[in-house]
Order: sequence, then structure tokens, then C-alpha cells
Amino acid sequence: MGLVERVVFFMVLAALFVASMAEVYKVGDDNGWTTQNMPDYYKKWSASKAFKIGDSIVFEYSPQNNNVVQVSYEDYKKCNASSPIKTFASGKDTIPIKRKEHLFFICGFFDHCGKGQKVDIRVVTGDTPGAPTPPSAEAPTPSSSSPAPSPSVSVPSPSPNNAVSISKGLIGKFGFVILAVVAAVAY
Repeated sequence: MGLVERVVFFMVLAALFVASMAEVYKVGDDNGWTTQNMPDYYKKWSASKAFKIGDSIVFEYSPQNNNVVQVSYEDYKKCNASSPIKTFASGKDTIPIKRKEHLFFICGFFDHCGKGQKVDIRVVTGDTPGAPTPPSAEAPTPSSSSPAPSPSVSVPSPSPNNAVSISKGLIGKFGFVILAVVAAVAY
């Protein structure tokens, strides 16, 4: 196999690898899904991530003391778990992100949501990895028959803990392409 064929072969392999890279986000990172956090902990956690189609979110918690309830935006604001879209109770629930949307989750146990055990997941488009979507300028209208628009979330600047995530982003993906070219030439 000639040099050009090797470079093309390894470039195709690298492109397939990069395209298949999906992130798995554990809600709350090391803390998991619990009431033992500050009231805005999950709001800040979610705002610091760039969720995209193909990623998964994982809720880890004690099923004896917590659950995960997917709710509408209105129920999220009110901490109302009585009309769930879906309820999870295994203690380790993985939810794949299949489309651009805004997902809302609360804990359905008494007063857990009121203590801050709720999270909204804003899924960004696949066009620009790592770039958050602009917040919606529309205000939710209860009389509308369409889904309620997402609330605005300000994105804090990255903390040192996010340094690993940067390598998995766009820069890391280009690194794989460069590595493929170097491997093809050296092979």
C-alpha cells in the first residue's frame, strides 16, 4: 500500500473515530444525584456542560432515598412530580440524548426538588461542538399549545476541573486526525 493510500486509510479511520465520540455525563459529577448540595449546584453543573446529540446523561443515586422524574418545564419550575413524562428508580439511570431539546429532571421524593435536586439539560446542536445554544428570548406562555421555551441559563467560565473536557472537544478531535496522518506516514 502506497503512502497516499495509507494516509487516506488512517484519515478515514480517524474520521470514523471522531464522529463516534460521544460524551457520558454523570449528573453532579462525583457528588451524583443527591440533596446534599447547594441549591444551585445542578444548575451550575448543567450550565458548565455542552450536551449534544449522541451523548448520554447518567443519574447515580440511592434508590431508597431518591429517584429521577422527567417533567415539563412548568412542573420543573413548580417541583411538581405528579405528572411525570418518565420516572426512573434504578439508582443508575442512563438517558441517551437523541435530539436537540431541553430536558427537565427533578427528584420526586418529598421536598428534594425544593432543596435543589433538579436539573435542566440543554442539548446543543451538533453543528459546533462545545458551543452552547443561545438562550431563548421568548417568555413561556401557559396558554400556548406548543412546548414551553427553555429558560435562560448563564454559562459560567470553565473551572480547572473542566480541563480534561477540553481535550475531548474540538481540539482533541483534531489531535486524532493529526495522529492518524503521523501513523500513516510512519507505517
